[in-house]
Amino acid sequence: MIPRYTRPVMAELWSPANRYRRWLAIEVLACQAQARLGRIPAEAAERITAGASRISVDDAFVAEVNEIEEVVRHDVIAFVTVAARRLGEDGRYVHFGLTSYDVVDTALSSLMVEALDIIRGGLDELNSVLADLARRHRDTLMVARTHGVHAEPTTFGLKMALWYADGLRNRERLTRAREEVAVGRLAGAVGTYANVDPAVEEYVCGKLGLRPAPVSTQILQRDRHAAYLSALALLASCLDRYAVEIRHLQRTEVREVEEPFREGQKGSSAMPHKRNPVGCEQISGLARVVRANAAAALENIGLWHERDISNSSAERIIIPGSTSLVDYMLARFTEIMRGLSVYPGRMLRNLEAAGGLVHSQRVLLALVEAGMSREEAYEVVQRHAMALWRELDEAGGPVDEGARTIPGLRDRLAADPEVRRRLGPAELEACFDPGWHLRNVHVIFERLGLA
Repeated sequence: MIPRYTRPVMAELWSPANRYRRWLAIEVLACQAQARLGRIPAEAAERITAGASRISVDDAFVAEVNEIEEVVRHDVIAFVTVAARRLGEDGRYVHFGLTSYDVVDTALSSLMVEALDIIRGGLDELNSVLADLARRHRDTLMVARTHGVHAEPTTFGLKMALWYADGLRNRERLTRAREEVAVGRLAGAVGTYANVDPAVEEYVCGKLGLRPAPVSTQILQRDRHAAYLSALALLASCLDRYAVEIRHLQRTEVREVEEPFREGQKGSSAMPHKRNPVGCEQISGLARVVRANAAAALENIGLWHERDISNSSAERIIIPGSTSLVDYMLARFTEIMRGLSVYPGRMLRNLEAAGGLVHSQRVLLALVEAGMSREEAYEVVQRHAMALWRELDEAGGPVDEGARTIPGLRDRLAADPEVRRRLGPAELEACFDPGWHLRNVHVIFERLGLA
């Protein structure tokens, strides 16, 4: 099942016509291999190859397969019947010695490889945008949040660098998943090669850029497909995490970034002022579907004996669906990040909104270095920090709105005799320099190759 918003290249890849083209290519290659072994006449294989190149696998072909399948209730038999008709007398050699999943699984593997190549290209494009944002905002100060609460200063560029690093890991996972699924099988009804020589499998897989599976049953083992869907789910979950972050940062009371809002776009049928993060919310919603599909792929591993068909119906949905969704999600999120509005002024204002609370650790460490015990230093800083929190709560707003009426953490500490005995004015002032937190950021960028 292909989602309606699938991009054209991916939609064509998973179209019924393209699936039958791949099946036909495998049948032709198998005939060529059988002829090389002397199992079918060489002249017949040549005529099959030439005849297949003239077959138009179009809507009419698909309709004919569907019509036969309505009767025989078997898609491969219906396909082979239509292909054999178009090849005339030589059609009797089509599917010679093969079982359905020799064709179906080998074709599926080759299509999954192509789909992943499309997705890797999309991920590379997103990572390029993230790298640019990371470099551009390497020193753009903002407050970091843990548990949703202000922690210490960081930079927006460092946040983007983190996402970029995630992308590198996701690409490695996709590459491993591609390698794992890049196998085919033409081993007969239960994988014993009883009616098809292993040389046929080697020939067909080689032409398709696949490796023969070392061993199979009637099918390729579904842990391969589960690993593939799991890699897609991990990528989708990372996109979900980024989307959630943007949604939080776009909240009215935060408003540090904003996803693109185009000319003529409307955010609400009732409230004309609304500019909602609908793109990021869409990413989060679709990620749930991809994760659910990965769960179905894991369930498909446990088939009966040499195979049953319980995996097939799910795979017709989850494999085209997940590849299509992730391809779309990458394109959509890349578009969002390319047009993202970043508000450094608001970031700085939010950083300063709590009156210097974000610098509490710097003061703690300075007091310890000045000879105070850690327990005593922690108690002193926390006492003033909690008093500031209470006054902020009572005032109902940050300390820097208009004229400052609430003394910040620095002023409170400067008035404390215990602190004054340990730290001079310049030493205390240095503890509130946000630039201190940027002094090692370049090391991270060098590690990632973003310097």
